[in-house]
Amino acid sequence: MRKLLLFTIVLVLLCFAPAQAADINTIKATIAKHAIEMGVDPAIALSIARTESGFNHNARSNHGAVGVFQLMPSTAKRMGLNPYSLNDNIKGGIMYYKSMYKMFGSVELALAAYNAGPGNVKRYNAVPPYAETKRFVSKIMKDYHYYKANPDPAIIKAKAASAAAKKPQTQIANQLPKPAPTPELVQAKEVNAVKVEVVDETPVDLEIEATSLAI
Repeated sequence: MRKLLLFTIVLVLLCFAPAQAADINTIKATIAKHAIEMGVDPAIALSIARTESGFNHNARSNHGAVGVFQLMPSTAKRMGLNPYSLNDNIKGGIMYYKSMYKMFGSVELALAAYNAGPGNVKRYNAVPPYAETKRFVSKIMKDYHYYKANPDPAIIKAKAASAAAKKPQTQIANQLPKPAPTPELVQAKEVNAVKVEVVDETPVDLEIEATSLAI
């Protein structure tokens, strides 16, 4: 009976493991894609999500934060996003980090503000002396440096897709024929050239030549 029970547990774990891995890969790919589109380093975006939820969209905190980026519903609402939607949660987390980075101009301070709030970072003008915030910043920076040295496959694929999407537009722009100058423009340039030359030598002749051109 015990052997049958153990066999059943192992079988269930084997059945669910691939699905869980696929879900994580999908979440990573979505994070990397949105980060690149929003001008944020995908390595830092993945690091935040890993620390916040372990890439688990079903994660819920005791404080009420939800989703991959552990957004507070009130914060997401101010941004016009639904924190319970995977795409909105990811966009909201990246948007919030980006706004903190713009505010403080430092990755570590932006992360501290993400965890403890911008008010506390302004108060101390540094990473606040809170054990949780210090661990949060330290853990994410460690992951960030790891992803920079060892890019996640999701980052590699997202960057390749972004480059491929931009390439056709560049090729089309380069292949467009350059418009040839119209005869009217060429004639105008020649007339102007004559006028300048005549003005330099004899201003009186300019009036004569201008008259003959008008006729």
